[in-house]
Amino acid sequence: MTSSSDRSPAVDVKGTYEVRTYGCQMNVHDSERLSGLLEDAGYVRAPEGSDGDADVVVFNTCAVRENADNKLYGNLGRLAPMKTKRPGMQIAVGGCLAQKDRDTIVKKAPWVDVVFGTHNIGKLPVLLERARIQEEAQIEIAESLEAFPSTLPTRRESAYAAWVSISVGCNNTCTFCIVPALRGKEEDRRPGDILAEVEALVAEGVSEITLLGQNVNAYGSDLGDREAFSKLLRACGQIEGLERVRFTSPHPRDFTDDVIAAMAETPNVMPQLHMPLQSGSDPILKAMRRSYRQDRFLGIIEKVRAAIPHAAISTDIIVGFPGETEEDFQQTMHVVREARFANAFTFQYSKRPGTPAADMEGQIAKEVVQDRYMRLVALQEEISWEENKKQVGRTLEVMVAEGEGRKDGATHRLSGRAPDNRLVHFTKPEEEVRPGDVVTVDITYAAPHHLLAEGPTLTVRRTRAGDAWEKRNAAPAQPAGVMLGIPTLGVPAPLPAATSGCAAPQG
Repeated sequence: MTSSSDRSPAVDVKGTYEVRTYGCQMNVHDSERLSGLLEDAGYVRAPEGSDGDADVVVFNTCAVRENADNKLYGNLGRLAPMKTKRPGMQIAVGGCLAQKDRDTIVKKAPWVDVVFGTHNIGKLPVLLERARIQEEAQIEIAESLEAFPSTLPTRRESAYAAWVSISVGCNNTCTFCIVPALRGKEEDRRPGDILAEVEALVAEGVSEITLLGQNVNAYGSDLGDREAFSKLLRACGQIEGLERVRFTSPHPRDFTDDVIAAMAETPNVMPQLHMPLQSGSDPILKAMRRSYRQDRFLGIIEKVRAAIPHAAISTDIIVGFPGETEEDFQQTMHVVREARFANAFTFQYSKRPGTPAADMEGQIAKEVVQDRYMRLVALQEEISWEENKKQVGRTLEVMVAEGEGRKDGATHRLSGRAPDNRLVHFTKPEEEVRPGDVVTVDITYAAPHHLLAEGPTLTVRRTRAGDAWEKRNAAPAQPAGVMLGIPTLGVPAPLPAATSGCAAPQG
């Protein structure tokens, strides 16, 4: 991992770049690496709102949604006339859709210069240079991982929160998910490498990390240690200066009692859990090839609540999976009522080309799926609001965020995240507060998706993370640099909020 502090002096600027990211947190994390690689190669980030007016435009794609390819080709089509006017401009397509479609992309969009897959993102600068010299498209799709993403340079957007990838790939065979075919089998990093990265991030001022994996709590299966994930959580608890630890996304099959104990007994592991349900119906779970049933799922929720009473639990749910009856749907509604999720990311089933579910009999009519979806959303909205109302009167520590509240300027508020990751808007204190600092506030009002602290801020704690943010923003812009942090798209915003990504619906 390369940071701005250990790089050689900046190389000559080659031009500007823009990375457009679609899909899940894995893709967001990969885009950090793509940006870091390009900056290491001498490119600088194009200004916000450049809308394709950059020398290099990279699409980091997702293949989970049925219309993913239409979205990509539509965007590529809009860039074609821009490239005609600027012959030196280059366009690259990577990610899951590139891994899946390979040659098809260049056939449909011959103005694309580079196509690369999920396993060889480190090759992007070389492929761009080769395409420029040879004046022809370069297509390179590796079938297995060439370098673990965290060994590549990184351009992060925040000084106070970061992703840390602990594994790549997935060993599950969910019938609705194409991710294992595109990301490969699970491959775990060594614990020492993970902890070394966390310690380096903390030394840079990061105070919150999120452990990231396609099936994060299966960590250890590649190492031969079934308790490796709980041990990793406890080890993170020993790192001085690391205030908040989160992880996403786990799988109910691998969620064991030792993980619950580690969460409850490690002070800096936050009382937050994202546990994908997908369906509450046992027959549908079987058809999805999900290896748990309703009782098992609700049993996990019960154990977590017993060990961590204030835990906020979120989930993913797919409505309208092939063969789903009204009774199956009512079983999902039953689990939602019983589990009382703080929030749920709900999806109408759509065919993923290349998945077994796409060819299953019993595809549900769109209007039926829409009706069930609306009923589910209404129920969850009601529960989310009721659960948030329970927070009124509590005193919470809030880590100040950057750009979380769209109306903060008009309302003279700031925003941040509570330990359980609930979004909190609070009155701006007279004392200067920076992203990464921590404030203590009393919750006075609850809405379905956020909390308000309308009274005065009780305490303000200036942190090393806030210092790092201040230093970052005071420094003059570097012509080419690789920085530590994380895009505001992910942490500290709710991580499962990627509405079209693989990690959300695939669980």
